Amino acid sequence: MEYKIIHLEDKHRFETEVEGYVGYVVYRVFDGCLDIVHTIVPQPIEGRGVAASLVKAAYTYALENNLRPQGTCSYAAVWLKRHPEYKKLF
Repeated sequence: MEYKIIHLEDKHRFETEVEGYVGYVVYRVFDGCLDIVHTIVPQPIEGRGVAASLVKAAYTYALENNLRPQGTCSYAAVWLKRHPEYKKLF
């Protein structure tokens, strides 16, 4: 499913709203990396690919801005392992 994802650059956050619930990832940028530190998806909208869509949007942004994707958040780290094409570019 496609979600409308908004980048709130001033808050270092990507978010989407589904059925009134907001899911989001929080990231930090340092040493040429974009590191996702938290992935939050409220329970009522879990299991719909919201987290995957948010993480993909953040890492796509990273690549477009010559930043290396990194995942401190356990979900983001697993996502990167499942999508090695995002790390091969560095």
